[in-house]
Amino acid sequence: MTGIHENTAAHTAREPYDAVVIGGGASGLSTALVLGRARRKVAVVDAGAPRNTPAAHMQGFLSRDGMPPAELLEVGRAEVARYGVDFIEGEADHIEQVEPGFAVYLAGGPVLRSRHVVLASGLRDDLPDIPGVRDRWGRDVLHCPYCHGYEVRDRAFAVLCTHPNSVNQALLVRQWSDDVVYIPADMPLTADDHERLTARGISIATASAIRQLVTQDDRLSGVELADGSLVPCEVAFLFPHMVPNDGVLDGLGCARNQAGFVITDDAGRTSAPGVWAVGNVCDPRALVISAAGAGAGAAFALNHDLVDAEVAKAVQSAVRPARRAVGVSSIEK
Repeated sequence: MTGIHENTAAHTAREPYDAVVIGGGASGLSTALVLGRARRKVAVVDAGAPRNTPAAHMQGFLSRDGMPPAELLEVGRAEVARYGVDFIEGEADHIEQVEPGFAVYLAGGPVLRSRHVVLASGLRDDLPDIPGVRDRWGRDVLHCPYCHGYEVRDRAFAVLCTHPNSVNQALLVRQWSDDVVYIPADMPLTADDHERLTARGISIATASAIRQLVTQDDRLSGVELADGSLVPCEVAFLFPHMVPNDGVLDGLGCARNQAGFVITDDAGRTSAPGVWAVGNVCDPRALVISAAGAGAGAAFALNHDLVDAEVAKAVQSAVRPARRAVGVSSIEK
């Protein structure tokens, strides 16, 4: 990544940024692109660890379907850089409210002053502690069928019960294969769930804890259960525990929903004025293309908020001299 590195004094002494975008994925770059084209002073802080790094290709992005994720980001950074946006390699440590706006403290780096902050730092997938899962993640152990389902279509699927919504995941991925087995592990199925899975043509494995994934020639070949049985499969789907990378918002008073994700309006505004959130950090279901769209939408709204503030300041500045002039004229008379 092309980055800039400046000392703390240089950043704190200069005019503040209009917006500091934390996160250089699709949503963050899209936000920076629109704001840069609006001639705003913008910095993108990027730690360089996108969620989809394990995936070889990115799917479902019109005109970019099948592009490697790293290539999308490389092209995106080059486009954004044309508009004078600063790129800073690093990780945001915490944010403090200051006048007028915010101070963004980078881990071991400078302090950035900004009128607005856009959090586009995504989320992390906490995977179940099953031997083999982490090694195969993003390859033949998957989560989203809309991202990967077509590429693994018609293979033997196993759906591992790792989440209360795992049954629905199995019902969904059946769309991409006729050979699907649901592994309930040690979570008993309800009668209704059993009926729905069976009706959908999904096999149900023995209710036994999952011991490990089994591979052959660097390919997934099955799931070994605690009772010693083996469920043959070529692809495994599971629900990870999704955790937003939003620790920098601590102390800013941003409201969160029951799942722990920060709440935003349709434009990406949080409950803390001047703080925005876009992409997976607030919407775990967002695909790359929808995250990019959310970034653009937030940039539109953010720029309008800046314009409103600038107009109000200009009006106030114009009124004060006029009032002083009227006062002087009255005295002279």
